[in-house]
Amino acid sequence: MTRAVAAIGSLAVGVALIAATSACDQGGSKSPNVHYGDCPISGHYGEFHLSPETAGALTVKTTLPAPGWWNGDTPDSIKSGYEYCMAANIAYRSGLDRVKVENAPFPEIVSGRTKDFDLALAQITITPERSKVAAFSPPYLSSTLGVLIRDDEKIGEADIRDVRIGVAEGTTGEEFVEKRLRPTKPVTAFPNDPEMVTALEEGRIDAVVHDTTILLAYPQKREGKVRLVGQYRTDQGYGALYPKASPDKGELDRIIRQLIDDGTLTKLSAVYLGAAFGQDPAKIPYFTVDDGS
Repeated sequence: MTRAVAAIGSLAVGVALIAATSACDQGGSKSPNVHYGDCPISGHYGEFHLSPETAGALTVKTTLPAPGWWNGDTPDSIKSGYEYCMAANIAYRSGLDRVKVENAPFPEIVSGRTKDFDLALAQITITPERSKVAAFSPPYLSSTLGVLIRDDEKIGEADIRDVRIGVAEGTTGEEFVEKRLRPTKPVTAFPNDPEMVTALEEGRIDAVVHDTTILLAYPQKREGKVRLVGQYRTDQGYGALYPKASPDKGELDRIIRQLIDDGTLTKLSAVYLGAAFGQDPAKIPYFTVDDGS
């Protein structure tokens, strides 16, 4: 569930130094008075040209809830967040006046079963398997897999294989646990993140292995009931997912590279992800796994 790649360890750096910028046109020409929730917008309005699924709108698939990434529990309530504001900047630079958010189960998005959208932004790790059924943008954020446990438990690198692990269905975390960790107890797959973390809090599972960038929000949100004790390096990144034969892949790739190169995504990560994380991900210990290789 990542994606030049911005290092995850830099997300918390400069949170206090970088503030959201107001809507502007870097080229100095007059831009239309359009708004996308509370998102800071920059760049040239209409510099790029897409053939959108819906006239005048950028249709984006995601999986809710995703605090920090999409702030709101329903498509109509989203006004901010890293990926929402990333989509807003893509829409602006494409001359589209709104972002149409559509909620979909994560396994459906990454398996290519969803239709009628321009791109999906849902903390999607780029993998060879997923690239067989969908197309991806350049990576816009690096990803690791975090280990979340109850605050009163002591589970670490040496004994995680011997506890009940929860994973998010259809994610790289699920694949990692099954193929690399190979735990001695059954693994439970959950359809969404809140159900998985609730199961951890209630003692139905002992640990969660999932994207660090997603799990970082929970110790703060759940008021100290859970904590992150480690993370695994994956050497992978998050990418925007496109329909397999998308005619807009080239143009969308150019926009995303521009958002990376001009610092827009760095600012969004500091404003939205830094606030959601509440801690420096670079200070979370790295676990290793002896997989016999």
